[in-house]
Amino acid sequence: MANESHTYTYPKTILNKGSGYLSGYSHTLNPYAGCSFSCSYCYVRQMPISLFRQEQWGTWVDIKQDAAKLLRKELSLAKRKGAVMIFMSTSTDPYQPAEYKERVTRSLLEAMVDEPPDFVLVQTRSPLVRRDIDLFAQLGDKVRISMTVETDLEHIRKQFTPEAPPIAARLKTLQLLADAGIPAQATIAPLLPSSGRFPKLLKPLVNRVCIDDYFMGDGSGGKRTRKIGVEAIYKRLGLEDWYKPGAYRIVYDRFIEEFPEEQVYISQKGFEP
Repeated sequence: MANESHTYTYPKTILNKGSGYLSGYSHTLNPYAGCSFSCSYCYVRQMPISLFRQEQWGTWVDIKQDAAKLLRKELSLAKRKGAVMIFMSTSTDPYQPAEYKERVTRSLLEAMVDEPPDFVLVQTRSPLVRRDIDLFAQLGDKVRISMTVETDLEHIRKQFTPEAPPIAARLKTLQLLADAGIPAQATIAPLLPSSGRFPKLLKPLVNRVCIDDYFMGDGSGGKRTRKIGVEAIYKRLGLEDWYKPGAYRIVYDRFIEEFPEEQVYISQKGFEP
């Protein structure tokens, strides 16, 4: 994104307590603050980290320095207290463009290879995740990659997330993860309008699918998303029927025709360890 500002920060801690929607996790981990993918529907736009910032969401990224050093120390302490289950990331994409140069996420994964948590879920929509297949292989069944693929329709993706990576590149990445034997799921969250061929596209790539929407998944029953005004995009496209609490059933029903029911998860269940 043009005119994006990068700031280097020195956080005092890197692991945060998991709670609420992510109560199945002991900790959350965000390599960056801010996210240049700037998705129109991102609930983080309505969170304090964004609301109290003078700059527009998507135009700034804070790069956490000494993140891996902090994590090594905090992981060691946390493991003494019990199982360590990490969700990375909750309010940023760990593989957004800044990661190409800064490699904060990679350094955190290297720390986890040396001091493995019991489980880490890596949530991203970026094909850059393929770069770290070597580290995921070392983590084995302690890791799962959750690749956001909200739709199979590239023209729809462009309307809602013009700064995000193309759908085809994400599907290719899921194929590479599968070829490397890395545990992965396709996360249709928040689900956008899609076609009937979507399940067939994903079937050869994953054996686990998570479907979520604004009403179940934004942490406020859809209120945060309403404040953002994303409904206007649906109206402009004449797709208002997709912006309803029951719309997820369209996608769910299509997927259970193609996938075994136990491989298709709804909302929170799909993100659990």
